[in-house]
Amino acid sequence: MKNLLNWIAVIFGITFFSGQDVSSVNQIELVLSNKTELSELNFPKSVNQFYKQHQFEYVWTHSTIKQDLLQDAILLLKDAGKKGLSAKDYHQENLTSERLNTLRNQPEQTNTKDNEVTDILMTDALITFINDLHFGKYNPFFSSSFIDSNDDIEGFQAGEILYQAVKKGDLSKAVLDVEPKIKEYIDLQNYLNMIFKGNSVSNQESEIKKIAINMERLRWMVVSRDVYLLVNIPSYSLDFVQKDKILTYNVIVGKPSTPSPVLKSTVDYFTTGPDWKVPQNIFIKEMLPKIVKNSQYLEEHHYSLYNRSGKAIPVTSSNLKQVYKNPYQYSIRQSSGCDNALGAVVFRFSNSYGVYLHDTSQKQLFGKSQRALSHGCIRVEKAGELAGELLKYDGAANEIPLMKSLMDRYERKDFVLRQPVPIMITYLTCRIKNGQLVFYNDIYNLDPILESKLQFK
Repeated sequence: MKNLLNWIAVIFGITFFSGQDVSSVNQIELVLSNKTELSELNFPKSVNQFYKQHQFEYVWTHSTIKQDLLQDAILLLKDAGKKGLSAKDYHQENLTSERLNTLRNQPEQTNTKDNEVTDILMTDALITFINDLHFGKYNPFFSSSFIDSNDDIEGFQAGEILYQAVKKGDLSKAVLDVEPKIKEYIDLQNYLNMIFKGNSVSNQESEIKKIAINMERLRWMVVSRDVYLLVNIPSYSLDFVQKDKILTYNVIVGKPSTPSPVLKSTVDYFTTGPDWKVPQNIFIKEMLPKIVKNSQYLEEHHYSLYNRSGKAIPVTSSNLKQVYKNPYQYSIRQSSGCDNALGAVVFRFSNSYGVYLHDTSQKQLFGKSQRALSHGCIRVEKAGELAGELLKYDGAANEIPLMKSLMDRYERKDFVLRQPVPIMITYLTCRIKNGQLVFYNDIYNLDPILESKLQFK
């Protein structure tokens, strides 16, 4: 900030700028034109676009601005903690209510350069706050620079939202409306509100931190629909959330050494009687040693061997010797059946991790309380029931008998959903259940990492 103030002081010390009296130049536009001196802004491109729409006029610090607008802005940022965020992330040291009110109400006690800087900082703070409320501060899918460089991400643009809010004079409603609308987030927000209203903040500091961490994670999972699948890794559960009901299923998730990823996608179809193309890392690291010890391993577990061209080759001793020498030139595939690792049905959704949701042949594992046991994919108990519910939602309940029959016989068929269902795999170490805050084991030890990033104070 010191560099920025020094730069402005130099500008104001010059009588003419490009042949014009400096006083006739729009100073906000002039300040924003020096991009190297605006490195303290979190979203410089969004800020510049906002002022461009606003004809580079003052928005917050001029005496002609409505007092209510400035007060709403101050209150929103001051109460960031009530949203699981930190007020210090929004230029807190430069945007004190005393400073802002002095700039606005007693301009004779300030100089013009303070107004431009403070006005710009307030705009950046609010755009940052809007983006943090909507996308989260540490979104793994969208970095702040990506958000700043893209005018429209999934139909969202913070600068435009702020511009319309200022134009309509309804800042609080417009800003708070950007928060996620999914039930899990609303439940945590309501519980956090209850803590603040009860004035028990100091006594429940650890709970507040835990809630804030998980509200942050839910902001990464923004969906625009009220029907979705939500897999929560720490609780080993899957919820099929619909308007009038929530169906919950037990799941098995990735081991700490092969964790299930956090992601969002869409289930487009599911397949009965699937075969399984074994991932190369599993084939080489886990199965190849077993094949070395037992040459009948592939045959006993219904695996077929393929070369790099995708052609099936016989499992002979000579061929296995070639596999041992250069395993990366080969792959294996398990045929459908009762011992297939994917079970009788697999749910497909696009993702860069190569994971999916599926049935399993090892149903006894659902009896365990700690179910971080897979290589990253999500195994779901009562997978056939879930498939049936998806068909009901899709208006295809008449296909359920066929689907069940094909699953029983391990016969392959794709069931394409006319209404694809969003899926979120997330990592919530606390949730609200029956009005109570419930905690889950941090099985991948991720909470301390996110807590340190958020820097609660």
